[in-house]
Amino acid sequence: MKELDLHKSVYQLTEEYPELIGILKEMGFAGVANPVVRNTLGRAMTIPGGCQRQGKDLNEVLKTMAKKGFSVRPEPA
Repeated sequence: MKELDLHKSVYQLTEEYPELIGILKEMGFAGVANPVVRNTLGRAMTIPGGCQRQGKDLNEVLKTMAKKGFSVRPEPA
């Protein structure tokens, strides 16, 4: 399973896992599919921040991502 660090920007995560672009787009984060938007806003936005901005439930987004083979990296102790 691939680990997501929710402290990383959307840009960083999509560079690490390009398949996230399609997954996020399917979940309603349409801007991520636009390279210009991803390269500008995506550098400052995290997945939790995007959920908050769009009124999406972060836990539901993470459940969907888990079905696609992603887990969330645990917070350091």
